[in-house]
Amino acid sequence: MNRRIMACAASGLMALCMCAQSADIAPVIETTAGKVSGFIEEGTMAYKGIPYAKTERFMPPQPVDKWDGIRECTEWGPQAMQGGRNSNNPKEMSEDCCVLNVWTTDIDSKKPVMLWCHGGGFDSGTSAWNPGMGLAKKDVVVVSLNHRLNIMGFLDLSATGNPKYRESGNVGMLDVVEALKWIQANIENFGGDPDNVTVFGESGGGGKVGTLMCMPSAKGLFHKAIIMSGTILNVNTNAMSKELGLAVLKELGIPADQVERINDVPYDKLYQAGQRAMAASIGTRQPGTPMMWGFGPTPDGEVLLQQPFQPGFASISDNIPLVMGTTFNELARGQYQREMTLEQAKNAVRSTFGDETDAYAAALAEAWPDYIPQDLPSIDPMFRAKTLITIDEASATRKAPIYNYMFTWKSPLNGVSAHGAELNFCFNTLHLAGRDLPNPSESDLLLADRMAQSWANFAHTGNPNVKGLPKWHAYTRKNGECFIFSEQPTVRNNFDRKLQELINSHCFKQLEEFYRTHK
Repeated sequence: MNRRIMACAASGLMALCMCAQSADIAPVIETTAGKVSGFIEEGTMAYKGIPYAKTERFMPPQPVDKWDGIRECTEWGPQAMQGGRNSNNPKEMSEDCCVLNVWTTDIDSKKPVMLWCHGGGFDSGTSAWNPGMGLAKKDVVVVSLNHRLNIMGFLDLSATGNPKYRESGNVGMLDVVEALKWIQANIENFGGDPDNVTVFGESGGGGKVGTLMCMPSAKGLFHKAIIMSGTILNVNTNAMSKELGLAVLKELGIPADQVERINDVPYDKLYQAGQRAMAASIGTRQPGTPMMWGFGPTPDGEVLLQQPFQPGFASISDNIPLVMGTTFNELARGQYQREMTLEQAKNAVRSTFGDETDAYAAALAEAWPDYIPQDLPSIDPMFRAKTLITIDEASATRKAPIYNYMFTWKSPLNGVSAHGAELNFCFNTLHLAGRDLPNPSESDLLLADRMAQSWANFAHTGNPNVKGLPKWHAYTRKNGECFIFSEQPTVRNNFDRKLQELINSHCFKQLEEFYRTHK
């Protein structure tokens, strides 16, 4: 199969390449569904909005229909239907949202492939948030995707008894599997190696990566994984998702034996019915809750074997090398903009830690000797504790290595190493940070280059070490090794276990109550 398709029968290959470069047009690529054209984006060949699947409401994805001619893929495709902050952009949303993007620098190569899963929980988001051209320059092929989210991707209608809807509760993740299948069939023509695929994601995207590690249909389609700030626990059970599905039908006035009527319900009405149904049945998740439930993946024993991070992953992924980590502050509201004494800082967390407030302060001082009082109410209370539990389990039971990191770079605007702050660093796109970092320093740019190189090195070999940086060993509970991505990268060992044990015992009481009542 030709990788480059002649734009003009009379033109030679060299003339086509020169023309493409001068006109900022990337070579035309043959895919299993048809030919696609792209464009030159910051020194890479970019192909955006390529359809990878076709969908029917609440049904598993199917291979995309073939097209004639050359499909122009130069703009972001539609994002998933969603409410919340993105609901005011209806022109950018579509139920037909299964599109992906590819960035490559050499279509005649065979480079490692990195598939990005965007954040936003399982509820919202778009691949357009994180363009891949900066990372692609690190000798990898970057792919990102949009897929069905929220009620469109995770409404479990299996309790109706209609076999057509047996997998409806997990079709949003089956979309991601379909994208992996597309990579297997097509990525060689973009210069990628289908036998060396790394899946990576942050926040909800990290949760998606962990979920893929528990899906039999994804086995063999990817070979390495990076989970960034992804360990808010999904506690959906099969019983919960079935209850919610029936509650949605009740809100819409649709009898279970007439379930197919749901296909005629407009999205906005369906979304709102889903929110009411959650409140009336399994309950609505409140912001800041250290677990999630509702419209998200649900273990059914077939599509999804178990939830990830509870505490580990399904054994089908035991041979997948893994990088897993967090940021210093994550979703905590930073208190760095005001003066604070140590006693004031203790008082700010006393309602959480009670009689162990002094012990918490002492553990933080032991873990971070150069701490300031504002750190007490500002450090991450949700991700790092569960990440440690997960990597303890994973390193003891899995065959492949696992590497742990923490990103501690702090914004000059607010002093916070926030949830998602590392994204422009690992994608090497600080020039797109905008108001979050309008004037990156040389130190910032160097950190971004190093972190992107680390991610790319891991995609190449399963080892994230970068020449010139401290040696980063695979994690074990005994060595407790954590690579610190900061202005001066370092490696630390077993430095904050006592602190995280205190956080786990005081900040996850709602989770413990859930487990007690859902045994």
